[in-house]
Amino acid sequence: MTALRDLIDLVRAPAALSVPGDVVAGAAAGGTLGRRTIGLACSSVLLYWAGMAANDWADRHLDAIERPERPIPSGRVPAEAALGTAAGLTVAGLTVAGLAGGRRALAVAAPLAAAVWAYDVAAKGTPAGPLTMALCRGLDVLLGATGGSRTAALPSALTIAAHTYLLTALSHAEVSGADPRLPAATLAGTVTLAAVTARGAGGPAQPALAGCYAAQFGFPQAHAVADPSARRVRDAVSAGIVSLPALQGALAARGGAPRAGLALAAAIPLTRRLVRKVSAT
Repeated sequence: MTALRDLIDLVRAPAALSVPGDVVAGAAAGGTLGRRTIGLACSSVLLYWAGMAANDWADRHLDAIERPERPIPSGRVPAEAALGTAAGLTVAGLTVAGLAGGRRALAVAAPLAAAVWAYDVAAKGTPAGPLTMALCRGLDVLLGATGGSRTAALPSALTIAAHTYLLTALSHAEVSGADPRLPAATLAGTVTLAAVTARGAGGPAQPALAGCYAAQFGFPQAHAVADPSARRVRDAVSAGIVSLPALQGALAARGGAPRAGLALAAAIPLTRRLVRKVSAT
């Protein structure tokens, strides 16, 4: 029987702390932040975990060579159990979305689930990979705007999608190391995103959180420019995951919910502590 710890490793459970902020940012921008947001955030987490399990199932043969310590190649989680976990979490995520937001939520959650699976089994490792993953996170933000204005939430969705594109492009070099031009380019994108997100009428929390995001994700990328080894790139990718709640928080503040934004950023120390125990990448 597969141990709970091994399933936690399989789905990279702590990394899911970066996911509810997508929904909160979308809900704040769309004017729908409330009880429904909790259910939609739970749906988002379930679909994220499904994607992580499907990722390891799809990569099991490559991981046997490059990352033999991962749950499937190490023998801790059978491949069929990983696939079953991914499928079950997908169904659970869609079910929760329907219960929380009805047909309007399913109209976003279903394409989101399809995009997650498309990335894992087809797009990853291709030029379409970063774009597909960016689509996933952008749809996640729009899921939060269920019942409100998805048009108003679109700028926040595009911001999170842009961050995800940069992070995914960088992650492709976390095993082999990178040409220093790659982390230099993603660093420039990160600084630009932070500068754009800092503008608005969200009060002092908005630029403060945008600056926090820039610092937490930017410095590890700068280190990767100086030393583009696999270890430095992995550190930068992990920082990109851990720092995301600060960006989401800035977007929530811009949407008129600064307290929610600060609450999202407050999860960063816990996330950082947990990813030291369970890898987020």
